[in-house]
Amino acid sequence: MRFAAPEGYGDAPRAERRGLRGHTVAAAACVVLGLGLIGGAVTGSWLVGSPADAGERSVYATAGDLWHNVPVDLLFPPAVDGQGAGPGGADRTWTRIAVAPDSGCAGAFDPLLGKALAPVGCTRLLRATYTDATRSFVTTVGLLFTTADAAGMRALDARFDKEGLAGRTDLMPRPYAAKGTLAAAFGDAQRASWTVSVLTDAPVVVYAVSGWADGRTVAAAQSAVEATASGATTAVAQAGLGHEAKGLADRIERGLRKTAVSPSEPPS
Repeated sequence: MRFAAPEGYGDAPRAERRGLRGHTVAAAACVVLGLGLIGGAVTGSWLVGSPADAGERSVYATAGDLWHNVPVDLLFPPAVDGQGAGPGGADRTWTRIAVAPDSGCAGAFDPLLGKALAPVGCTRLLRATYTDATRSFVTTVGLLFTTADAAGMRALDARFDKEGLAGRTDLMPRPYAAKGTLAAAFGDAQRASWTVSVLTDAPVVVYAVSGWADGRTVAAAQSAVEATASGATTAVAQAGLGHEAKGLADRIERGLRKTAVSPSEPPS
């Protein structure tokens, strides 16, 4: 058996040793507390998400409320510049000739398209009809505000892509034929080209459908993808009606995104 050395034999006095032990315990407690705070912060970040995620969710929610939070001129400007939007990169300018009252989705789509869009729901449908600078064509562009979350919109977009739904002639949006305007005779039989875009960063489906302004019927409508393809020779393609639908829909979509980020600023 060995006995402890007496005080003063190469060690600090007992009182000082007690003080050292106290400092050690306090330091250890701080380490434990610090680890606990770090762990809590990490757990909290997992629960609430990163600031970037929060920002994305905020923009998504803002976009979903635009139909009643901003003036119609922000969503459907009276004039839309389509620089480079025409065949061969020609410029286009579209002038709004009618805005439909906001409504539900009943009757706005061919029945099979309505069925395909049903899983994401319908909060509101906004539509406007435009004509080009020559007043030769009319194009209805629509914004379907859905009830879906981001996962639901991604699922619908994946389905449209996988099954080629946007290119089927039995799944077309219908035009808004406003009485007393150049588009008064723009009905289902006058549809020449169309596009449907399912957004995944906003609860919105953007679409457009175009036709001739003189009310002529179209025997074979063609999707904007096909009508704008290199070498397309159909009457619809040669007239540039695919470019009318795609170009206008693209610019309305861009304006929607910009307005969702800065709701008080009109899109350029």
